[in-house]
Amino acid sequence: MSKFDRDYISLTEEILTKGVEVENRTGINTLKIPSYNFEFDLREEFPILQTKQTFYKNAIIEMLWIWQMQSNDVRELHKRGVPIWDEWMVDEDGIYRIYEPVTKDYDKDKEVIVLDPLSVPVNNPNGKLSPKYADDGQILTAKSLIEGKNIKAAKYYGKEYAYTIGTAYGFITDRYQHTQNLIETLKNNQSDRRMVKSLWQDEFLRTAVLPSCVWSTEWDVTGDTLNLSVHQRSCDVPLGLPFNVTQYATLLKMIAQATDLEAGKINYSIKDAHIYVNQIDGIKEQIHRYKRYRELLTKYKEHLSEFEDYKKSLYVFMDALDKVPSLKQTQYIKDCQLDHKIIDIVESKEKPYLWLDENVKDFFAFDNSRELKHSKVKSYKHMGKIDFPIAQ
Repeated sequence: MSKFDRDYISLTEEILTKGVEVENRTGINTLKIPSYNFEFDLREEFPILQTKQTFYKNAIIEMLWIWQMQSNDVRELHKRGVPIWDEWMVDEDGIYRIYEPVTKDYDKDKEVIVLDPLSVPVNNPNGKLSPKYADDGQILTAKSLIEGKNIKAAKYYGKEYAYTIGTAYGFITDRYQHTQNLIETLKNNQSDRRMVKSLWQDEFLRTAVLPSCVWSTEWDVTGDTLNLSVHQRSCDVPLGLPFNVTQYATLLKMIAQATDLEAGKINYSIKDAHIYVNQIDGIKEQIHRYKRYRELLTKYKEHLSEFEDYKKSLYVFMDALDKVPSLKQTQYIKDCQLDHKIIDIVESKEKPYLWLDENVKDFFAFDNSRELKHSKVKSYKHMGKIDFPIAQ
């Protein structure tokens, strides 16, 4: 199994044992630690979690949406079957609606005052917002557009930002031509020590629905190796981090190929590494999976005959189970299904790796369709998905 899994599980255990519970803007408390650091060497492994399924196509497409398409338009993700930004999309009327984390008593007639992000100065984007006034001088209000969910708050970004996430992520890469400038520098001045690309721009924080979490990258060439430092200001460890690490590993590999360099190390630094309290059970399940993997790996290495006997009996049971698909999913059956996946990983002779079409030498030519014709994660074996709730 990957080093990423081992380091990731260490991070989650540290948060659960040492984390401090805090309130935040979402209304769902988190357990947090102030900082954490990873290091990955892409010459040794491609970081993608195996203790839970990472939907790598969604991850790579989102990365290309930001760095290649340079878009903030969520409809571009919809075309490619990626729904991950839906909760942060400005609606058709120019209003961004925030919903209650849990709605117990749905009220379709509930209204909230729409706030104006531009009512605070540029140098204080987190200041108290004033109401937005309509053309007739009345305070603008908004109702829920999602049946069954109560609206909690709303902000007005303008109809020009409909279906986007405002002035964030791809908007910034496009405005400053981050990708084009980076590639030009890598091709013409590899010793440059100013290859810093920031998605955190004070001028545009007020009109960013969600200011960039992964906000900065620093690029370095040593010899013929391209290295990357990634900085993340806020990290949803169960949901965001697995995506982000795989994304930036892919970005490094693609940029390196487009500039005739070898992809080297990623130094990945996090501020505010957190787990939402409604994600704790899922994280405990993931930790259990890793510990079970370690148990079966030890048995495979030190007691092979016992391992083979267990494997044989397990496979007989799984074959019988396949013939009764409607059988109730007891904990014993779930444990057997997990062991079946783990044994497949234990016996695998190849780690997951990123395949890139070697004929693609232009970063902007990598296919960004759902098929991802020029990029695939191969030999990827995992223990199945874990559903984690999203905090808006």
